[in-house]
Amino acid sequence: MEGIEHRTVKVNGINMHVAEKGDGPTILFLHGFPELWYTWRHQIQALAALGYHCIAPDLRGYGDTDAPPSPTSYTCLHVVGDLVALIDSLGGEPVYLVAHDWGAMIGWYLCMFRPEKVKAYACISVPHRPRHPKMKPTVAMKSFFGEEYYMCRFQEAGVIEAEIKSNKTAEFLKRILTDKRPGPPCLPKSDPFRLKGLDSPLPLPPWLSEEELKYNVDMFEKTGFTGGLNYYRALDLNWELTAAWSGAEVKVPVIYVVGDEDMVYTTPGLKEYVHGGGFKKDVPLLQQVIVMEGVGHFLNQEKPQESTAIIYDFIKNF
Repeated sequence: MEGIEHRTVKVNGINMHVAEKGDGPTILFLHGFPELWYTWRHQIQALAALGYHCIAPDLRGYGDTDAPPSPTSYTCLHVVGDLVALIDSLGGEPVYLVAHDWGAMIGWYLCMFRPEKVKAYACISVPHRPRHPKMKPTVAMKSFFGEEYYMCRFQEAGVIEAEIKSNKTAEFLKRILTDKRPGPPCLPKSDPFRLKGLDSPLPLPPWLSEEELKYNVDMFEKTGFTGGLNYYRALDLNWELTAAWSGAEVKVPVIYVVGDEDMVYTTPGLKEYVHGGGFKKDVPLLQQVIVMEGVGHFLNQEKPQESTAIIYDFIKNF
């Protein structure tokens, strides 16, 4: 994309690819699964034009960044370590943080572990969820949502990769990017992505072009999906490593933005937590919760102008 520069930074023992544009205060963008730095293409262009230095890495395991093979290399401590080293490579000044999906989860860890590195955090889709003091995440998920819950299905190495590979990468990505079924998202073994027996390719949503889809398809066909899936496979290890932070509050200014058709938002219990006082208790500097109507999980791509305006209106205050 025009004016976006690419380089590789050595951080925390790995080579990290970053895309960046603009001069001024730094905005650090963190993508989710199955995405790349590219998910932020609209925000990078718009916010760079408004006087910000926008930088979006491929997180470890994705794109042109190194992908260690073991799930134990994808804990919150590893990935936050990558980000702290990246911030320090830019001079060490605190950044504005904008993050989505798994990037949002890592963003919460960054704010909890190193709050002095973050001026303000615009969180998209995934709110902070406090650590359960007695129950590992996968045990809790199976208890609440069953063994077909997508995070549970992602646990066994190689299994979900084989199911993805049995379909065309483009169709898998289109299904994930456009799915607006109410949560919790489950993946039955018979047809986890509802792609078997399709008579024709899935249609593209109006907010995604063939060229944009091709960028993602080409990259994931080169790298595969194991790097991204390893984040899910480190969930229980994260729980073990973060015992010291049980009950800790996140003390940076935060705005939370979500689509009303987002599978995360429609998962049972989420709305009660976000709107019922629990979220504000755990994140006392929560400034605002914005629910965008008619929008799914990937709102930064579905409604790029609106989501960019929300981000800008928030960060310009700090």
